[in-house]
Amino acid sequence: MGDKRTIDELSVEELERVLAVRRREDRQKKLERMRRTGRTVEAPHNGAKQHPPRSAVLSAPTAPKPALQPARAGGDGQPRFVDAPDGLGAVDPDRDRFWKSFVNQLLLLVEIAAVVGLLYLGYMLVQSIGSLERETAEAQRMADQQRVAALPTIAPTPMLRIENVVLPGGHTPPTSPNGAQPNLNEIPANLQPLVQSQLFQPVINRAPPTDDTPLRLIVPKLNIDQTIVQGTDWEALKQGVGQLQNGVNPGNESGNLVFSAHNDIYGELFRYLDQLEAGDRIQVQTRKKIYVYVVRGWDVIEPTGVHVLESTTAPTATLISCYPYQVDTKRIVVFADRVDSL
Repeated sequence: MGDKRTIDELSVEELERVLAVRRREDRQKKLERMRRTGRTVEAPHNGAKQHPPRSAVLSAPTAPKPALQPARAGGDGQPRFVDAPDGLGAVDPDRDRFWKSFVNQLLLLVEIAAVVGLLYLGYMLVQSIGSLERETAEAQRMADQQRVAALPTIAPTPMLRIENVVLPGGHTPPTSPNGAQPNLNEIPANLQPLVQSQLFQPVINRAPPTDDTPLRLIVPKLNIDQTIVQGTDWEALKQGVGQLQNGVNPGNESGNLVFSAHNDIYGELFRYLDQLEAGDRIQVQTRKKIYVYVVRGWDVIEPTGVHVLESTTAPTATLISCYPYQVDTKRIVVFADRVDSL
């Protein structure tokens, strides 16, 4: 049965043998054509030179030559040639499989090495970028420190809160020529430039209430039941009772809760503070509770008597307003202590 394999399936040795057979067949065909045309001379067996007549050579029929047989496959699948010695075209299949396996494995190792190399290069690239970013950030930080160190030290602008100078609620009487307005004359002349802006600059944002923020002030004896505004500035006291922003809430176990309101303008809410007596009750309501304070007493002091705003070791409340009525040259201050909560 003939060998049905294609050229790509033959080994180099097999291809060389096939080529040799083809060349030998071509030579035989060429010689045959030359004999037919009388271009060749047969050598005699006895060594004598004989020259047959040209006409005999041309007319004599040429004996047919046996054609070369094509290569045939042997029992092991390898090509065989009729004129090739035994075993000449045989190829060891085990050796051929070994070399193919070796080449495949070698190529696989090369591919794996290439992938590993690419991964390593990517890792090193990422590391280099990270290192560069850290070095850049460090350089920027050091440069910023150097710039800051080179800046001159500027003396801080003195910040003075108005409650550190004068008690809240001060104003000129409503009967004065210019009517009721913040009384700058109560502030020492050397401090007026520092606190003047606080008197006339409106507060845009006030602290939002929390569960512990005072919401209502109730004084049963004076028929006072008013909501509480955060702050004691001029605009806050226009709205009602203002709470001094000192960070104290009714639920604290210490601290001075300070409230202020006008006595002769904007509702005259604190006009009758001088009618309170020791033992009278004051209530401060939050979202959760109502805290009860008992009046300890009251006093009339100068507008600069800011010591009454100082923090206390016990929970206390202080109510402040101008005094006397429509004179407003002093302050009336009511002192109370927390006793219970409802």
